[in-house]
Amino acid sequence: MASKTPGYAQPAGTTRLLDSTPDGAVVKRTVLAGGLRVITEHVPASRSATVGLWVGVGSRDEPLTVAGAAHYLEHLLFKGTANRDAKQIAEEIDAVGGEFNAFTAKEHTCYYAQVLDEDLPLAVDLVTDVVFEALCTDADVDTERSVVLEEIAMRDDDAEDLLHETFVGAILGDHPLGRPVLGTEASIAGMSPSALRGFYKRRYTLPRMVLAVAGNVDHTQVLRLVRKALRDRLSGSDTPVPPRRGRARLSAASKLALHTDDTEQAHVMLGLRALTRHDERRFTLSVLNAALGGGMSSRLFQEIRERRGLAYQVYSSVASYADTGHLAVYAGCQPEKLGEVTGVIREVLADVARDGLTEAEVARAKGQLRGAMVLGLEDSASRMSRIGKGELNYSEYLGVTETIDRIDAVTAEDTAALAKALLRAPGRAVGVSAAAVVGPYAHADDLPDDLHEVIAS
Repeated sequence: MASKTPGYAQPAGTTRLLDSTPDGAVVKRTVLAGGLRVITEHVPASRSATVGLWVGVGSRDEPLTVAGAAHYLEHLLFKGTANRDAKQIAEEIDAVGGEFNAFTAKEHTCYYAQVLDEDLPLAVDLVTDVVFEALCTDADVDTERSVVLEEIAMRDDDAEDLLHETFVGAILGDHPLGRPVLGTEASIAGMSPSALRGFYKRRYTLPRMVLAVAGNVDHTQVLRLVRKALRDRLSGSDTPVPPRRGRARLSAASKLALHTDDTEQAHVMLGLRALTRHDERRFTLSVLNAALGGGMSSRLFQEIRERRGLAYQVYSSVASYADTGHLAVYAGCQPEKLGEVTGVIREVLADVARDGLTEAEVARAKGQLRGAMVLGLEDSASRMSRIGKGELNYSEYLGVTETIDRIDAVTAEDTAALAKALLRAPGRAVGVSAAAVVGPYAHADDLPDDLHEVIAS
């Protein structure tokens, strides 16, 4: 029988079976000395293996003086270790046709390698070497500083990426979650090698980490490889850090943010505060979001693009953190149509808040979520990401069948109740609490009245 013991409460030195399916997939978790959790998913039909080391450290964990440090560090660790220089790292992964990369988010960082199953030992060795043995020399810090600054410039050249950062800053304010993951030009330019090394040594600890491996892999072999790679690091009595929880302290004020840019389109994002990832209504929110703007049959897509031809791209999205979250709607349109687009978004949100979704809309949304999830698990990288993020964020494993059951259990009444709770505010037609615009407008006063009204109404 699969264990429901949370990973942070599982005793060190023990292994738990988390899932076993009729197609032969097996999910196991072991907690090693020092607090490192190792979770694997054996996929018999796969010929690949993906190793991911998840670190529960992201941009929200940075003091303001080192904003962007988590992402900067992600770059820096690939520059060389006590055992390999940057060229050797690249040559070894290229020699087996694999992929070795990393990404940084608001609440975590992940280093991963995808290889053929026979090259699993190399993948484990490379990932652990980079994460634990990086040199972080002064010269490498200076070299990579230019690369990170180029990445910030590249983001600023992409209107949609810039819009997202502007919106998140508007809706989350001065909370650390509201800061750009990349940091700013000023913070990166001023970050010292000693500050980065200090961030690395203090934050990159075993109790904050999860090693996830998926594909044609054997749990016992993975443990053997990890013990060989980490050796004396796997000692002591530290236990895994429990998942983040709490309630973020955020300003209640509505906000409209404008980033003036000489773009051909106006890019707008409207949003409101939503659920934390620990809220049991998160599956209902996923269904509501899919029906609102998750596909071509969604309410927003049909109203704005198909029926009125006001925009080429329109969608809604959800972000859920440990202690807050937001639901946002994006559209890109001709500047002269921004007011009309904003008005239609407002009408759609107000209609759903008042009347809910139809049974047919809920059924399509659930089908979309089921299909996207199952099709997304066709490769070992997706499976690694699912089990690794689940362990880090929840310290538990939720199987595919159980997840589908939770989605299928959502009713039209559930979505109506959540829509009324989220999309409306006392005395207002819709509860939009922030908006952001990137486009050819010199001042906020130049924006159409409909946009101001959707915030103030």
